[in-house]
Amino acid sequence: MKKLTKVIAAAGIAVATLFTTNAVKAQSTTPPNAWRFGIGVEGGVPTGAARNYSRAMLGGTARLQYGVAQNVALTLTSGYYNMFGRDAVKLPGNNNDIRYKAMGLVPLKAGVKAYIGSGFYVAGEVGAGFETSVFGLVKGQSDDNFKKNTKFIVAPGIGYSWSNVDFGVRYEHFSGGQANYVGQNNNYGMVAARLAYGFKL
Repeated sequence: MKKLTKVIAAAGIAVATLFTTNAVKAQSTTPPNAWRFGIGVEGGVPTGAARNYSRAMLGGTARLQYGVAQNVALTLTSGYYNMFGRDAVKLPGNNNDIRYKAMGLVPLKAGVKAYIGSGFYVAGEVGAGFETSVFGLVKGQSDDNFKKNTKFIVAPGIGYSWSNVDFGVRYEHFSGGQANYVGQNNNYGMVAARLAYGFKL
């Protein structure tokens, strides 16, 4: 957890540095028929049912962007999210703490980004998320008898672009698929931030 805190702090310092050095170059529009490609670092806090099993998410994404108007672009984003497993309850008579397994997910999202002035934009994405590990298992527990789900993703957000840098914040919701346990809430989400570097193609 200390390592994760250091990573988040470093990302915050990077954002502040980039903002102060490039704020005068805010990107308030996106040229029509222009392609951009960006690579980003993701950090977030799980919400809903995922909060029972994880306290933090870290990942990376790649995004392809195409301008369809002077201030509107279409996006296609994919990558990997890792939700770190948290400590579970201590079992009676057991001196060892139980820890949940990390949960992985590969998102594939299409979206729209609309600039509203001075580098700020609103965005929305929909798509699918492919679980690479089973939701809610503890370390040492095999996932052979459990189902990895494909989730439906909805992700509204806001952000700011300047120079070749993009910073966005969003809520991402995952729903659908088959529950692995009786009474399991199979829908969950996260509040996440993305810091990315992009360039023209």
